[in-house]
Amino acid sequence: MEFFLTLIGLVLIIEGLPYAAFPEAMKRWLGQVQELPPATLRVFGLAALGLGFLLCYLAQRSGLV
Repeated sequence: MEFFLTLIGLVLIIEGLPYAAFPEAMKRWLGQVQELPPATLRVFGLAALGLGFLLCYLAQRSGLV
């Protein structure tokens, strides 16, 4: 459970950092994201999901965790 809470904390730090450091740029970027077609967003989402699974798999297999 300690590892899980640490992981959630790290995700929140990484997600919040751009908003805290560059709020104006994030507003512009989010406006651009709204204009993307759903298919493009789906491809990016699936690519991120696959990369996340791959990183988790490699971390488990390499003994780093």
